[in-house]
Amino acid sequence: MSEDDVLIVGAGPTGLTLAIELARRGAGVRIVDAAPVPHRESRGKGLQPRTLEVLEDVGVTERALATGTTRLPFRKYFDGAHVNDTDPFADARPTPDAPYERGVLIGQWQVEELLRERLAEFGTTVELGTEVTGFEQDADGVTAVLADGERIRAGYLVGCDGGRSRVRRAMGVRFDGTTEEAQSMVVGDVEAEGIGRDVWHQWFTSDGSGVALCPMPGTNSFQFQASPELDASGEPLPPSLESFQRIFDRHARVPGITLTDPTWLSVWRVNVRMVDRMRVGRVFLAGDAAHVHPIAGGLGMNTGIQDAYNLGWKLALATAGQAGPGLLDTYEEERLPVAAWTLGISTELYARVLEAVKEPGTGVEAAAPPPMGTGYRWSSLATSTTTSAGDPDTLRPGDRAPDAPCLDASGRPVRLFQVYADPRFTLLGFGPEVADAVGKLAAEYAGLVQAFAVDAGDLEDHEGHARRAYGVTDPALVLVRPDNHVALLTRDPADVANYLTHIATFTPKE
Repeated sequence: MSEDDVLIVGAGPTGLTLAIELARRGAGVRIVDAAPVPHRESRGKGLQPRTLEVLEDVGVTERALATGTTRLPFRKYFDGAHVNDTDPFADARPTPDAPYERGVLIGQWQVEELLRERLAEFGTTVELGTEVTGFEQDADGVTAVLADGERIRAGYLVGCDGGRSRVRRAMGVRFDGTTEEAQSMVVGDVEAEGIGRDVWHQWFTSDGSGVALCPMPGTNSFQFQASPELDASGEPLPPSLESFQRIFDRHARVPGITLTDPTWLSVWRVNVRMVDRMRVGRVFLAGDAAHVHPIAGGLGMNTGIQDAYNLGWKLALATAGQAGPGLLDTYEEERLPVAAWTLGISTELYARVLEAVKEPGTGVEAAAPPPMGTGYRWSSLATSTTTSAGDPDTLRPGDRAPDAPCLDASGRPVRLFQVYADPRFTLLGFGPEVADAVGKLAAEYAGLVQAFAVDAGDLEDHEGHARRAYGVTDPALVLVRPDNHVALLTRDPADVANYLTHIATFTPKE
């Protein structure tokens, strides 16, 4: 029985992102999924700006932007009459520190396809039709049991197997929250010839119900969303093409439109649940296996991808035997509060949608979510120093590291996000006064850190955007984590060395 560093159970966006993060850092990873073939369902259909930043680091954002669309106005109808066309992000513009001003509409199956392609570039593929039924763990690793009786040994196991997670149940953690059986929605993918594909159609009626058709880029399909038909006891009827057609005809009041070619039909119920723990020993949970959300805002897929981004570099250090004491504990420390916040936000958004459809002048666009991924200021990894560089009210340890345009050593344009794509920590030294310290730290921690002297040979902050984004006015050292959050702001090279020594059991070179 061979042993891998990490076994990932579930090959949705969360599991695939985690597999890439581990593979690009040299960890041995095996990823399995119970499904016999990849699905082709739109499901969670939006990537938020912060997730695009994450996926740029992972290596798929350019492909996602080419596949999806960033501009799709909302067209609202009320009792059959056209009310308005709106684009809540019409005035949004990219800035030097935030290059993605809006999200991208893209089917979940397309996101997964892009992630599988990226993972294959590291020589790893998903093992489909492979179901994990249980596991045992000891001090040295985890032994997973497959449905066919095979046993897989790994150093760590991560459950990314969705809301009905078998891994979560086997861990014995709580999954607190509620399931609102009375609040449900039918969703699916259908074709509808004769309906324009340049807007997201939303038909609402004075009784408070409605139906929406969202054109999915790169396909002939629309994602269908509506309140379900109910039986005599008030239970949702099973979704079918015929019921979708009846719902559409009743709300849209557009004659001659026939829904065809259903590739996904489902009933979605309001679930608001999260675990009380995301780690038990060598077993972790991420994505929907750890937290499930109301559909509004598209927060589920985005939160899961960001879970994986947080865990990947930490788990990679652990598999290399270099994780400092408590580093793996910071995954739960940082992500569990985010899950709780997201559940509160997505529940509020869903309530706003239900209220918005009752008013002719508002609609689903009222549920535009707030920014995600702003940071982990509360984390034990967000070390404060007495010699903090910059204004702590503008940028502090734990915050998302901003982007900025610079010039590389040869004078070519380069963005900080491109610099941060290296899987190591990144050290920026602002000013010639700290250039020698930057060079020394780079040499001592070469396997853990890449370092750049800004305005002293390595990078040129030619327009001052980097200094403004990081609040730097004097010579300063900025240490950025592998998941592009600020680790440290300081003027003292000893602070950097102390931080790195705490994070990793890494012996500096003499």
